[in-house]
Amino acid sequence: MPTFTDFDLVSLDGAPMPLSQYADHVVLMVNVASMCGMTPQYAGLEDLWRRYRDRGLVVMGCPCDQFGHQEPGTATEIATFCSSRYDVTFPMSSKLDVNGDHAHPLWQWMRQSEPGVFGTTAVKWNFTKFLVGRDGQVIARYAPTTTPEALTSDIEKALG
Repeated sequence: MPTFTDFDLVSLDGAPMPLSQYADHVVLMVNVASMCGMTPQYAGLEDLWRRYRDRGLVVMGCPCDQFGHQEPGTATEIATFCSSRYDVTFPMSSKLDVNGDHAHPLWQWMRQSEPGVFGTTAVKWNFTKFLVGRDGQVIARYAPTTTPEALTSDIEKALG
């Protein structure tokens, strides 16, 4: 049975991002977009990262342009936007698909591991969140409208 650390991503700057480097961490995975009504969640995600990273939390943004063409930019444009508007310092992957035939295998695995409402597996919109435990298994899936601040108790529980 696969775990989170069996997958690899590419970072926003194009470097390999083996997820094995996050073994024994709690990871909050989020599909993000720069032109979405929920984009201000970047501030809350950054707050979680700064508050809990020393205890083993990794917040990771995965830009995705599958919902309303709300992440049309290049990697450089995305990085500049996130840095200048929200002072984002948490890790970001390169742009990827979370649904469909070209969905990244990590996102396919997370969707299957923790289906959404009524057992649906598709990611419904930007800022869907998956919390992964230290054991590399998905703990919970959160709707796009669930704010980062609302995850505090689940994150603290996962961190131990």
